[in-house]
Amino acid sequence: MMIFMQWLIEDGRRRWAALAVVCLGQLMVVLDATIVNVALPQMQAELHFSQANLTWVVDAYMIAFGSFLLLAGRIGDLVGRKRVFLAGLVLFVAASAACGLAQDQATLIAARFAQGLGGAVASAVILALIVTEFRAPRERATAMSVYTFIVSSGGSIGLLAGGTLTEALGWHWIFFINLPIGLAAFLLGRVLIEESPHTGLHRGVDWLGALLMTGATALVVYGIVTAAEYGWGSAHTLGWGGAGLALLALFAALESRHRDPIFPPRILRVRGLMVSSVVRGLLITGMFSTFVLGSLYLQRVHGYGALDTGLAFLPMTLVMGAMSLGPAARLQERVGPERMLIAGLSTIVLALVSLSTLGAGSSYLPDVLLPFLLLGLGAGTSFLPLMTLAMAGVPATDAGLASGIVNASLQISAAIGVAVLGTVAADHTQSLLAGGSAAPQALSAGYTLAWAIGAASVLAGVAVAAALLRREPALAQ
Repeated sequence: MMIFMQWLIEDGRRRWAALAVVCLGQLMVVLDATIVNVALPQMQAELHFSQANLTWVVDAYMIAFGSFLLLAGRIGDLVGRKRVFLAGLVLFVAASAACGLAQDQATLIAARFAQGLGGAVASAVILALIVTEFRAPRERATAMSVYTFIVSSGGSIGLLAGGTLTEALGWHWIFFINLPIGLAAFLLGRVLIEESPHTGLHRGVDWLGALLMTGATALVVYGIVTAAEYGWGSAHTLGWGGAGLALLALFAALESRHRDPIFPPRILRVRGLMVSSVVRGLLITGMFSTFVLGSLYLQRVHGYGALDTGLAFLPMTLVMGAMSLGPAARLQERVGPERMLIAGLSTIVLALVSLSTLGAGSSYLPDVLLPFLLLGLGAGTSFLPLMTLAMAGVPATDAGLASGIVNASLQISAAIGVAVLGTVAADHTQSLLAGGSAAPQALSAGYTLAWAIGAASVLAGVAVAAALLRREPALAQ
């Protein structure tokens, strides 16, 4: 093993092996955002969850993950991104073991929160590690293609893996599988990843700013993920969201006056990072719910099982992978990230519009398969230019924070998409059922309305990208 490691380092392959390691860690984290979904019924039966409490198995992870991304990314800039990545892996693996061993509801929910925290710490710095390791434009584009494939395809891979493990071994194994993967990523990462330059803690840490930033994000994310239960106009949702925005205002006032802020205001002046985050938010809000609503549509309308549902999403993943692992980087070099992004987003709009025409009698082939293939093509074409445009103008000293911003925009918009479109689908279905419609037709109509709204969200992303996005000159990393 040591001879192999030495060969990797001496032969100049270390960076690519390190990329494989961080992407392995990212895949493990991304999978756990969706792998749990297909195992929820088994968890509910074994641990006697009520329907309301069961949602916390998902929500606890999402709240922790979304709340700590910005802080973890900035700490990576201060103390070293390799160190933060490895620490996140340790926490994630330990929490995964606790999830798998859980024998009661409280233990499982607490362990899921810790798992989300570990996932945030590890994944917040991965994009920064990539852009500092790969400085040549062509190599960076290839490396980021691999990363974007992992991020964009993890949802559908999670559905397949979750269905397979749950049906074959039981729900505990969707967590135990993380142990060997996480251990391998940690051991290989210690050897292969080079520590990034970091500013250190000699000037102190803006702990109050860190607390306000994390608290504001946590309150907003909590308000979003529980909105489906309480209603978007409820005192609960508006109260928590308003409290989060109030903390955010205090945080902004503090950072503008602090000598060494945890969130330097200069990062807000990086146009590509800010605008691409808005576009990413609109894209993910409209698209990410496809995994949730698509799973529900196949299971509730067509009677698919957990494994069949995962297999149904596999073509989307394969197309995404085929685009991301090579063609996307070459296409971006030829046509530029701006035009490539708009083409990819437009393809996703077409896919969601196609899904919005499905009915209870629609068949998988070709009615569902064709939109899924288009989604894979659009995602494989969109995510790389979004990442490229986001990171092009970011100073090396702020790359960790920028990486956290990219991940936070993805995570928070995914939570919004699932909460908003899930609520729309459920409300429309209930309205139709109350009017006497049959269950399959009412369920199908709810999902298709949500997909139509999702298409409008991505179309808004096309408009923002066309109007505001332009490539910034890459800074020295």
